[in-house]
Amino acid sequence: MVLLTLLARVTDGLPLSASIDNSNEKEQNLQVYQNQAKQLFRKLSHNSPSRCTLESGPMLIHYQIEQGVCFLIICHHNFSKKLAFNYLAELAQSFLERYAPQIGQASRPYTFIEFETTIRKLMKSYTDSRSPKQLSKINNDLADVQRIMVQNIEDVIQRGEQLSVLDNKANNLSMMSRQYKKESHQLNLNAQQWKYIAAGVGFVFLFLFLRYWVF
Repeated sequence: MVLLTLLARVTDGLPLSASIDNSNEKEQNLQVYQNQAKQLFRKLSHNSPSRCTLESGPMLIHYQIEQGVCFLIICHHNFSKKLAFNYLAELAQSFLERYAPQIGQASRPYTFIEFETTIRKLMKSYTDSRSPKQLSKINNDLADVQRIMVQNIEDVIQRGEQLSVLDNKANNLSMMSRQYKKESHQLNLNAQQWKYIAAGVGFVFLFLFLRYWVF
C-alpha cells in the first residue's frame, strides 16, 4: 500500500502538498523516509528521468515528473510497481487539472495542502492491491514499468549525484553496449569475407596450376 505521498516543484524542491498514512507504520520511521524524499527533491532537475524507482531499506520510493512537478510515493517492496505508477498517473492528472496555472506562483511550502483530501481518497482506493479494480488496472497497464531505472536512495543522497547524471550513465552504458555489438558483428562479417577471399584466391591458384603444369 501507499504509505506516504509528496508533491514538490522540480525547479527548487518546494513541497506543494502531502499526505501520510500512519496506520501501519511508526511515525518516526515514516519521518526518516520523508526526510530522504525532501533531500531527493533538492537533487532533481528538468533533466532528471521522468520516472524512477529508488530503494530505501524495506521500502520503495517511486516518483513521476510532469509539468515541473514531482509526484512521489513511498510504499512496501511487495506493492505492485505497475500499480504504483498507475497511482502516480492518476495523482498527477488530478493535481494538474486543478492547480497547473498556480504552480509557478507558489511561494510557501505546502501551498496546496487542501489537495491532501484528494490524496487520501486516492490512497484509500489503492489500499488493497488484490481487489478486482486494482488487478484490472495492472492487467490493462501497457506502460513498460520494468524499464524504469532503479537506484538506492542512500547512494544517490550520499554521493550527491543528480539523477540526471545517473540516467546519462545508464544511457551511455546502453549506447556502449549497442556499439560493441555492432562492431563485433562487423568484425565477424569482415572475418567471413576474408575467408571467402582466401578460398577464392586458393581456387584460382589451383586452377592455374592444374591448367599449366598438369595439362
